[in-house]
Amino acid sequence: MRIAVVDGQGGGIGRVITEKIRKVLPPETEIIALGTNAVATSLMLKAGANEGASGENAIVQNADEVDVIVGPLGIILAHSMRGELTPRMAEAIAKSRALKILLPLTLSKVEVVGVTMEPLPHLVDMLVARLKELLEVKKDV
Repeated sequence: MRIAVVDGQGGGIGRVITEKIRKVLPPETEIIALGTNAVATSLMLKAGANEGASGENAIVQNADEVDVIVGPLGIILAHSMRGELTPRMAEAIAKSRALKILLPLTLSKVEVVGVTMEPLPHLVDMLVARLKELLEVKKDV
């Protein structure tokens, strides 16, 4: 399974996601760090991503090359992450055939009704549990 972890700004959320995926999922799981900037990408690479790339073109080109895209909700919202997430990035991620598993976190004025606010570590645990379920289903097919 190829998983793209998308994050921006300081890359802290992407780092936490990448570390947890690397600890829980099988070693052959391929993690691609896609940062809106080099700092975010660098943190995800240090956390265990196999490859990484930064910027708009990297995200646009790689969005359709993975099975799953994970990150905060803001990765599908144009101009989110204090303006780092461009409309082209948001569109490429949203249009990608990859499954999107998003954490209900955003700095934008967007609120998702019906979602219980949990601390980041709990949300990441849920995200990784879902990835693990997908891997099990894939093995059984």
